[in-house]
Amino acid sequence: MDNLGNLEVISNIKAELGEGPVWDARSGAVYWVDIEGKRFFSHNPSSGQLEEHDAGQRIGAVVPREQGGFIAALENGIFTYDPASREWIEWSDTERDLTGNRFNDGKCDAAGRLLAGTMSTIGEPKAGALYRFDLDGRVDRLEEGVSTSNGLAWSLDNQFLYYIDSNTQTVAAFDYDLESGTVSGKRTVIEIPKEAGTPDGMSIDAEGMLWIAHWGGFKVARFNPQTGELLQEIRLPAPLVTSCAFGGEHLDELYITTARVGLSQEKLEQYPLSGSLFKVKLAVKGTLSIPFKG
Repeated sequence: MDNLGNLEVISNIKAELGEGPVWDARSGAVYWVDIEGKRFFSHNPSSGQLEEHDAGQRIGAVVPREQGGFIAALENGIFTYDPASREWIEWSDTERDLTGNRFNDGKCDAAGRLLAGTMSTIGEPKAGALYRFDLDGRVDRLEEGVSTSNGLAWSLDNQFLYYIDSNTQTVAAFDYDLESGTVSGKRTVIEIPKEAGTPDGMSIDAEGMLWIAHWGGFKVARFNPQTGELLQEIRLPAPLVTSCAFGGEHLDELYITTARVGLSQEKLEQYPLSGSLFKVKLAVKGTLSIPFKG
């Protein structure tokens, strides 16, 4: 089941490594990052306004803050950002001393804490970790031995955390204690065959189904995490599909990020929309992105 009929190019910005879309219902805008471009973007579909913000270092994820501005997972730690002053302020120096690592995907749980993970920039396996950043600045390492920390999503009742370490070709589930932010009982719930691409970013819809971006797979796919069953695929005119997030007034639009990093000139000519931000209207609604409450 493909939805190419209503697939739109929202921004033809050629991001080197577009990632981490997040919808802010308060501002009615979608935000996403260009990791290798060291910048992030905002797009307001109502006004058509597009803004670019320079991070000065690789930026794995950006999340709106409840009090205004943003919190972001950068190469050298967690930073806050004020778009009015364009000022970045270090909030946590976690892994700053691990110069071969950088932060990658990040997202907030229902309590407004930030979860963000790291990965090696030189391909070293199992060099990364997944962290939880509490509102008061406390940091807790939830998972070690991670190769490429990627997609995050919580079940609708917040009892489970779904998590992707891309190198495993799987989606793992943890039991999640929302009160304490602790995890336990890790198990595999979805397996992705290598020929389908590598699992990357992820989102969850209002029916509790997971939408997973497939790096190298030209698609976003919908899975049932209870059964591991593949339910639906959305094909894209770009091979490197990185992440997705629900947005729009009715949360029935899926924003999809893509990349062009590492593609040959021949591939770029074949798939010129690589690096663009796409949007597709769906029959199912999504779930709200949670702002950082710290």
